[in-house]
Amino acid sequence: MRCLVTGATGYVGGRLVPRLLAAGHEVRCLTRDPRRLRDVPWAGRVEIVQGDLVEEQDERLTDAMRDVDVVYYLVHALGQAAFEDVDRLSALNLAVAAVDAGVQRIVYLGGPAPSEKTASPHLRSRGEVADIFLRSGVPTVVLRAAVIIGSGSASFEMLRYLTERLPVMITPRWVHNRIQPIAIRDVLRYLVAAATVFPVPLNRAFDIGGPDVLTYAEMMRRYAVVAGLPPRTVLPVRALTPWLSSHWVGLVTPVPNRIARPLVGSLIHEAVCREHDIAAFVPDPHDGLTGFDLAVRLALRRIRDADVETRWANAALPGAPSDPLPSDPAWSGGTVYRDERSRTVEAAPDQLWRVIEAIGGQNGWHSFPLAWSVRGWLDRLVGGVGLRRGRRDPHRLYVGEALDFWRVEEIVPGELLRLRAEMKLPGQAWLEMRVALDQRGRLVYEQRAVFLPRGLAGHLYWLAVAPFHAVVFGGMARNIARSAERLPLTETADVSG
Repeated sequence: MRCLVTGATGYVGGRLVPRLLAAGHEVRCLTRDPRRLRDVPWAGRVEIVQGDLVEEQDERLTDAMRDVDVVYYLVHALGQAAFEDVDRLSALNLAVAAVDAGVQRIVYLGGPAPSEKTASPHLRSRGEVADIFLRSGVPTVVLRAAVIIGSGSASFEMLRYLTERLPVMITPRWVHNRIQPIAIRDVLRYLVAAATVFPVPLNRAFDIGGPDVLTYAEMMRRYAVVAGLPPRTVLPVRALTPWLSSHWVGLVTPVPNRIARPLVGSLIHEAVCREHDIAAFVPDPHDGLTGFDLAVRLALRRIRDADVETRWANAALPGAPSDPLPSDPAWSGGTVYRDERSRTVEAAPDQLWRVIEAIGGQNGWHSFPLAWSVRGWLDRLVGGVGLRRGRRDPHRLYVGEALDFWRVEEIVPGELLRLRAEMKLPGQAWLEMRVALDQRGRLVYEQRAVFLPRGLAGHLYWLAVAPFHAVVFGGMARNIARSAERLPLTETADVSG
């Protein structure tokens, strides 16, 4: 089959594409920014087309669906202020384009069916998108999943950090609502099968879930057992509303408030499968669906082995600037603040590059750890992402993935790493690190921080932080050079300095 995958830069889409290829399908990926798929391992085996689901009458969207059999809709605007409106418009635009292009099937991964009038905005939006596709005239299969357990998923990261960081938890009442979590491996098995197993006229939704029905409190306790942690104590409190809970989750876990809020809002409702009809088309494996304990064990193994395939944070941050670093002529006449530093390095270019590419996450930022931590906490207090997103792989980066409160905007292996800030700022900021040679042929580490202020607040911000640059950025350049000089040519594991 020829499949079009929307959301290929996201958590599920980035895992689905290689599995569709392994099943023998042709894959085309629709993305607003093709650069974000440039470095993924399977980029050379798919067709990447540019288009925007939010833009009405975008001819590129219809063109992307030409000769396509199955369209996978794996995008949502979770985290945006008006995510319901954006999701609605995106679904309507895709449905119209699918009809015009003669698509045979739409496959949508949604959330549990909202059964109450008081359903959270997140679940209402998921249900509305499902209804749009089911009424579009294109045969549609909707897979309704609750909590997805897998390394790097937002739901798993919430569970993991809450359990590991808090041996005694004061929790809201919703921790006693029943949930039927599902392992990411089973979600992907259903999605791959959806390309071929359903008869074309079929137009309906299916509940999908794992074999265990648990409360969130039971999930935390069982996670602690699997992870080898001491028993966790859960103390429910009436006063913790979903709004307060989201701030609590945002403070303790890497998931920022604006994403935690809709996720927590959905947990106030029970999410248990009402049917398992999908087994008539996709039979359960001979050893059964993946249980909760095994799903956690597999996820933790991936994290321990630094083999996390995709992460929730690698999806584009809603509302974040996406423009690349502008050239100086485009900004002539405007204010551009810079902090530029360079150091001669007595090492081989490969040694310096390995230190640069391994920056951030557990490896740190090579200068004044307290200052970086404080900046991360301040960002989280104002609703930003903070430092805890970390990095997917301890040694390798690719364009588009998150790196603490930065995103990789450009990477030229052995030469350049450019990061774009996604912290809360009154302007836009970038950090560049280069491997270069001076006129005498000596190896030089070049570092440049660029800030484009927005309004008076932007100028005041730069003036306030400029006194710390000598310590933070100066120490960073100095320590990166030293780390490269101490790194043997045969060393590949420890580049944290």
